Amino acid sequence: MSEQMNAVGLYKHLPISEDNSLVDVTVDKPEAFGHDILVKIQAVSVNPVDTKVRANGEEEQEPKILGYDAAGIVESVGEEVSSFKPGDEVYYAGVISRPGTNSEFHLVDERIAAKKPQTLSFREAAALPLTSLTAWEALYERLGISEDKDTNKGKSILIIGAAGGVGSIATQLAYDAGLTVIGTASRQETVTWAEDHGAHHTINHRDPLPPQLRDLGIEHVDYIFCLSSTAEHWDNMVEAIAPQGKICSIVETENQLDLTALQQKSAAFVWEFMFTRPLFQTEDVQEQQRILARIAEKIDSNSIQTTLTETLTGLNAKQLQEAHKKVESGKMIGKIVVEAE
Repeated sequence: MSEQMNAVGLYKHLPISEDNSLVDVTVDKPEAFGHDILVKIQAVSVNPVDTKVRANGEEEQEPKILGYDAAGIVESVGEEVSSFKPGDEVYYAGVISRPGTNSEFHLVDERIAAKKPQTLSFREAAALPLTSLTAWEALYERLGISEDKDTNKGKSILIIGAAGGVGSIATQLAYDAGLTVIGTASRQETVTWAEDHGAHHTINHRDPLPPQLRDLGIEHVDYIFCLSSTAEHWDNMVEAIAPQGKICSIVETENQLDLTALQQKSAAFVWEFMFTRPLFQTEDVQEQQRILARIAEKIDSNSIQTTLTETLTGLNAKQLQEAHKKVESGKMIGKIVVEAE
């Protein structure tokens, strides 16, 4: 008989206000084979993707386990694993096509995990993987920004939604890369947060952006990273982007985007989806391990910091429901983490 473990899952995709939107379940404890490592979960983080997957879909025959951020201790390793051994402390973001991290134990491909920052607790580390991977890939790969400060001298980036999970990391990375960082925020507490995390200037995304940029003496920005309502900000981004500039977004849209509006500027638009590499098992899937290792280096050298702002204790349905509610409120600053007791 298989060994059992506790997890939090769902059978119906429901609003978080419903009592059975997330439920405590007992499932088989998985075993590690191949490139997989089995991790004893110490803490998980809740992201907007968790809430979107929970609320959108049909009934499930087996409990669907969510969770796409974790920090924990390696329990066992598959026969092809070369990066880790039992006892190693790791952090990672997983993949959307496999069971999630909201469980006592979790299987993950070693190639998308890394040793957690030495200077952080498990809960502080759990706040980082998904947002850090998203921000890193967007800035350095999709937008093609250099990591060299001298190369970036005089260049600027507009980050729309600078105080959220991804924005909180992106502002730090962009500042660390030597860019002039303009973040958007609409409340005093989010303005303060964005400025504390690397934004040289802040403007309000509830008002037209180009006039606010001009008030700062900035006619155009070289890069735009959109973390909120791509369609709503499209015209603003088209006007604000510099000739031959680049725009990256992570926010899906049902609206048609007028890409022709970028033609005269020879400007580029590109998507960033953090799960692409593990989902399609791309040849460079292990790049995510390298990125997380670089993030850990930057954390441990104090170049950037964790964006954890709230911790709930108890990896159970009640606490995860509370975390989902907070994320869905649209008022989150930084990240919320649920740690195991």
